[in-house]
Amino acid sequence: MKSSPFKITPITLYSVWLFSLFVLIGCSTDATEEAVVPDSEMNDDPTKEDDKGDELDGGQEEPDIPDTGAVTFENGFVLNESRSLTNLVLSDEEYTKFITGEGDLKMVSQKAYEHMNDDFDFIIILSVEEIQPNDLFYGRATPVQNTVQGLGSTIYDLSGNYGSDGRLKAIIYMPRVEYIRNGPFLHEIAHSWGNKGFIPSTVGGHWGYASTAGQLGGFDELVDLGNGTYKGRLNDRDGFGTFANGGNSIVYGNLELYLMGLIGPDALESVQVAINPERGSGTGEFTAEAIEVYTPEALIAEHGPRIPSVMDSQKDFTALAVIISKEPISAEEMTTITTNLDNFSQQGAPDASWGALKNFWMATQGKATFSFQVQQQTLR
Repeated sequence: MKSSPFKITPITLYSVWLFSLFVLIGCSTDATEEAVVPDSEMNDDPTKEDDKGDELDGGQEEPDIPDTGAVTFENGFVLNESRSLTNLVLSDEEYTKFITGEGDLKMVSQKAYEHMNDDFDFIIILSVEEIQPNDLFYGRATPVQNTVQGLGSTIYDLSGNYGSDGRLKAIIYMPRVEYIRNGPFLHEIAHSWGNKGFIPSTVGGHWGYASTAGQLGGFDELVDLGNGTYKGRLNDRDGFGTFANGGNSIVYGNLELYLMGLIGPDALESVQVAINPERGSGTGEFTAEAIEVYTPEALIAEHGPRIPSVMDSQKDFTALAVIISKEPISAEEMTTITTNLDNFSQQGAPDASWGALKNFWMATQGKATFSFQVQQQTLR
């Protein structure tokens, strides 16, 4: 199933160059989850929200929804005029839970489904912190279902627990709206497909020390320094991230594109994986017992073909953006967030304010789209 590894011996100290602060903290709630039991909550769900938000107040009068413009669903929950984001005002207590890593995802998603149909692949929750909260992740993806075979993951569907009738794939929470532009937004989206055990990794839920060169980490060039010591490089520079590679500054790697269903097995490349890696003393350096090469044929033989294949896979994704705050956000904030959401979903390069940062269309090499637009038929 795997090609023969080549071995090189001893071990020296090491340090891995990390492109950005997201490397250490951005993560997915399924990072260590290798199997999911259908119709049950995931054991490592950090929100521990099994019994939260299951009941919603009923009996509300249906609003008169205009064909265009802003919509007020209820006091403290509005859809903006361009219909690209919602603002949900929370109590101090509920808001604080989010910025301490204990936010009630079900409460937010079920509130959305009170007023909208099940038309979203992702729900993106963003709080409005001006600086990164202490001891909090930069982003977290909570998987809701997996219907794709061949990813290394089991098939499961927990969407009903969040108020969805089967469409919702994941809920992403990031504590600052700036992370739409800077990342780790692309990184968190990638967690819907990898790494769910597709290749071995000592960095749970991420690629670790591998030639994956993607949003979930890895290098694109491996230099053999001898004596079991190696240097990983990325984009012609020494160093790489084992968790992430610079927020929205890079595109999805070859393996990520395959798992997302955007390229077929004929375009999948072999992957080098370090066996028992340890940190080294120089930038991007590490030691390993061996470097094992996983060919496309071996990976597909181990996990099965991706079903649906690239011919039938989903290429156009929709998301509901929910900006949570303790009071209604200002018109200026609304404009700034809307502009960044528009740039992220643009089918083409974002405007000059993004510099060299990548949006979803660029990160997928123009193979997929991501929309935040709430359609009229979605509103109840």
